Amino acid sequence: MKRWRIKANVTREELAAASNYSPDTIKSMEQGVRMPTPRVLDVADELCRAEGLLSAAKEYLQRERFPARAQDFMEREKEAISLWSYEAMYIPGLLQTQGYARALIESHVPTLDEETVEQRTAARMDRQSIVSGPKPPVGLSFVLYEAVLRVPQVDAEQLRHLLEASSLRNVVLQVLPFERAIPAAFMGPMVLLETRDHERFAFSEGPFASDLSADPNVVNRVSERLSMIRTQALSTAESACFIEGMVDQQ
Repeated sequence: MKRWRIKANVTREELAAASNYSPDTIKSMEQGVRMPTPRVLDVADELCRAEGLLSAAKEYLQRERFPARAQDFMEREKEAISLWSYEAMYIPGLLQTQGYARALIESHVPTLDEETVEQRTAARMDRQSIVSGPKPPVGLSFVLYEAVLRVPQVDAEQLRHLLEASSLRNVVLQVLPFERAIPAAFMGPMVLLETRDHERFAFSEGPFASDLSADPNVVNRVSERLSMIRTQALSTAESACFIEGMVDQQ
C-alpha cells in the first residue's frame, strides 16, 4: 500500500482524510503493526490508481465475523480505553446475554444460515472481554432508552445481566425513562470511543449503513449529544432500582 501511495504521489495525510482515519493509523497499517481494513484498501486503490490490485488484497485478510458495516468499528473497539454509548433500540452488544444476542441475529432479514448465526453470536460474546477482562480496565458508560428494556426479547436473565455489569467499577449504566426523553434521544444510537493512541471516533449504526468518523466536528457533535442525554438519564443508583423493579415484574 505504501509503495503504491508513494508511486502515485499521494501523501499519508491525503489517504487518511479520504479513508476517515488518522495519519498515525495509516502509518501503522503501512508498517504492518495494524491490519489494513477493506475500506482503506478500496480507498487507497482508487487514490493510487492501482486498478484493483490493492482492493484484491482484501481476499487475503482474515475474514471478519461481523457484518461489513461494523467491521471498522470492531477494530477500534479492541483498542478502546474508554467508550460512551447511547442505545435507543437494542441492548448494546457488550451487555447482551448469549440468548438475547442469538435471538437478534436469528431474526436477521434476509435469513442467515446456521453457521453464520453461530459465528456472529460467538463473535459478539468474544467482544465482551473488554468489559471486565483488560488491565487496566476500559472505562465504559452506557445510557439505555427505556424502550430498549420493554421489548419481549429482554427477559429476567438479560435484566439481571445488566445489573451485574453495572456493579463493575469500570461500568456506568443509566436508564433514560420515557418521560425524560429529549429530542437528541430520538436521533438514533451512537458511540464515542477513545483508543490507546488517544484517537477519538464517533460511530453510528443503522440497518443498512454505518458511519465511523474521526472528524473532530463529528466527534464533538456526538459528544455534546451524549452529554445532553446523560444529564437527563437516571443516576446509576436510580437506574439499578429501575431495572430491579422490572426484574420483579417478570
